[in-house]
Amino acid sequence: MTLVILAAGMASRFGAGLKQIEGLGPSGETIIDYSIYDAIHAGFSKIALVIREATHEHFAKTFTEKYGDKIKLEFVDQELHKIPICAETGRAPSLHPERQKPWGTGHAVLMAKDAVEGPFVVINGDDFYGREAFVDIVKYFKNIENANDFCMVGYALNKTLSDFGTVSRGVCELDENQRLQAITERVSIQRVNGNIEYSDETGTHALPENTKVSMNFWGFQKQHFEVLEQGFKDFLKNHSNELKSEYYIPTLASLLMQNGSHCDVLSSDAQWFGITYKEDVSEAKQRLAELTENGVYPTPVWGNGNPT
Repeated sequence: MTLVILAAGMASRFGAGLKQIEGLGPSGETIIDYSIYDAIHAGFSKIALVIREATHEHFAKTFTEKYGDKIKLEFVDQELHKIPICAETGRAPSLHPERQKPWGTGHAVLMAKDAVEGPFVVINGDDFYGREAFVDIVKYFKNIENANDFCMVGYALNKTLSDFGTVSRGVCELDENQRLQAITERVSIQRVNGNIEYSDETGTHALPENTKVSMNFWGFQKQHFEVLEQGFKDFLKNHSNELKSEYYIPTLASLLMQNGSHCDVLSSDAQWFGITYKEDVSEAKQRLAELTENGVYPTPVWGNGNPT
């Protein structure tokens, strides 16, 4: 099974520096290091890192030195111009002349198409998910009955907030079988006077503490790339010349469900953390230090330590 790590994002809220390579662990480990460590011990056989051309050499050198003898690695680039040719015109769609950002998480996953051979899992490079999530998703694919179904790991909203600003989350609607029915992107989520709320054009709205949200931890089948790519082509027909429109993973999830696939939501009680803002770095360092002190991780994690 392949783990696809999305590490090409341009972090506007983080400030200067590339947050995906921010040293947070006791030996300067990045969050990606912990994800790779957990993936190896959960049984993944390959890591595909989706990065930018400008950082390709750094990522390839750094992670090959750490993990080249432990797991198969592949590095693929996500760039604005790497988009499908339009079948009608025989050329790439026209782009907004001032656009610089690539096309979002769905586009990023599509870049890994040739690096994936079977079932694959997608995560963000700047999110710490907890070891259990990797173990649970491997078990899911070992026991899956319908080869066209897929899954995501869902987290309780109150365990995914930042103390330093608003966040965006994919708010999930589940049926009685814990299958995804719909996912809605909510922005400007924060805790105000003890309550969680989000804002939109109609005002401010409350969200329950245990609302299940997506943190971009998805499990898909190889054949789902066909739906992903066709969906992206359709997206570009209407949005290729726009400055900020993006093609997101939840769009793929919706397309698959429309085609009859089921999305099982694997519930995680773990305390997620990430580095959305520069101020999040201190808390992330503290949590990783505690996990190391408690023997959950060795340091450095690319050494020969085994999980407890």
